[in-house]
Amino acid sequence: MSELSITLDEAGSKGRYVTRPDPSGPEAELTYSRASDALIIIDHTGVPDAYRGQNIGVALVKRAVEDARQRGYKILPLCPFAAAQFRRHSDWADVLNT
Repeated sequence: MSELSITLDEAGSKGRYVTRPDPSGPEAELTYSRASDALIIIDHTGVPDAYRGQNIGVALVKRAVEDARQRGYKILPLCPFAAAQFRRHSDWADVLNT
């Protein structure tokens, strides 16, 4: 799979990472709420069936992790998918809110 184009949309305390691997297909998204300047809460990761098995969800969570590192905040993954990814990727522990 080629490099995904993932965009970040933020409005107030809400945000979402969005990608559309197939330009004519549906969006995949990860949504979050900003609890403070130092913490975001990932509350949903949605990947349409058309993209299942392509690691689109993992790419969305990874982008959130990269942004957290660059901007100096922590992540609380309430979304079951995102939480599972944090358990699988111990190298993301530096941005995990514990």
